[in-house]
Amino acid sequence: MTDTSTIFALSSAPGRAGLAVIRVSGPAVRAALEKMIAPVPKPRAAAFRTIRDPLTGEALDRALVLWFMAPASETGEDVAEFQTHGSPAVIKAMLAALGKLEGCRLAEPGEFARRGFENGKIDLAEVEGLADLVEAETEAQRRQALAQSSGKLSELYEGWRARLIEIAALIEAAIDFSDEADVASSSLSEARTRAQGLAAEIAAHLNDGHRGEIVRDGFRVALLGAPNAGKSSLLNALARRDAAIVSAEAGTTRDVIEVRLDLAGLPVVISDTAGIREAMSEVEREGIRRSLAAARDANLILWLSEGGDSNLPDGISRETSLAMRSKADLARESTANVLAVSALTGEGLDGLVREIAKRAAEAVGTRTGPVLTQARHRQSLEAALAEIEAFLEGPADAVELRAEEIRRAAHAIGRITGRVDVEDVLDQIFGRFCIGK
Repeated sequence: MTDTSTIFALSSAPGRAGLAVIRVSGPAVRAALEKMIAPVPKPRAAAFRTIRDPLTGEALDRALVLWFMAPASETGEDVAEFQTHGSPAVIKAMLAALGKLEGCRLAEPGEFARRGFENGKIDLAEVEGLADLVEAETEAQRRQALAQSSGKLSELYEGWRARLIEIAALIEAAIDFSDEADVASSSLSEARTRAQGLAAEIAAHLNDGHRGEIVRDGFRVALLGAPNAGKSSLLNALARRDAAIVSAEAGTTRDVIEVRLDLAGLPVVISDTAGIREAMSEVEREGIRRSLAAARDANLILWLSEGGDSNLPDGISRETSLAMRSKADLARESTANVLAVSALTGEGLDGLVREIAKRAAEAVGTRTGPVLTQARHRQSLEAALAEIEAFLEGPADAVELRAEEIRRAAHAIGRITGRVDVEDVLDQIFGRFCIGK
């Protein structure tokens, strides 16, 4: 790290609260404590102190103060934590006082976590898990993010990388002892055997139905149907609020409107879409295009019609679709094997919620263990698998080329945890955090 400044920020949520947490990290932490409180508490022990303005000596608050000496801290630097009263006035005064200290400045988004990464306290996969944990809205997201931030996913990937390094060592032995045919042949054969087993494990990890990404991003449900089929009313009923405009005028919905729900601990994203019909204008044509795009990206399509019509538009998969009869409060004959719902009376809504939750649970599965959660991870693993397969399929006499393929595979996996050069992804990852993390 080249930045030697000391950073500070509010780490708790902004606004009025019983308590606020303000964190400071960097080389000037001890000096800041000496100027703002007296005496400085023992490291890793909470102390109740009067906090004073470093220039005027005015009392700002009475609060708990903790001090963590480097390197035994979250960032690997000296860290102080002020647990003050959570009024906006106290927070403002504390931040202003810290800003008066030489070498201290407000932190950038994710800068505390980034310093922890750069000081070897956390790897990139754990950082991403921590960011997901901060943003978790459902129980499934919390469990998955906590497992990743605790290092379970990193342990799996680092284990694979270590095995690739062992395979690379066997190939190097085959190169070094190329004049001894039996040794070279035996080393290369062992390398291929190990690579085959590893390739099978990575392929199985990739072939997971994107369940980790579904937990992280949400099980996507698209409401499709003709204009005035009741899509917007159903969205509002599921969301229990007026998320979409409802009107008797056909074609009211022009854009895709999304609502996030927590169903049985799983995140579900419901999308209301424009009615599917022969477009009357350029704007409506664009709305229908977006509707069909939402349908293609959805894990489940709910096709609504007043009569329970199950004839889907071209390009819509029946395997991921569920035909429904909307406006069930209106008198009409029932349709077999079609779920009937009424946004007005609530008829069928509980059954629909159970069906969506069941399908979301099936998509996520029950398998335990680390799962893929990021497109970045998937791309790196696909690249690593391609290199291992190239090694297995390539001619054995070009040993130097086979060694390069294994080296590239290890490099690809190393990029997931940050064990190799990853400068191009750092800003994107740490920029997801709030200021005080």
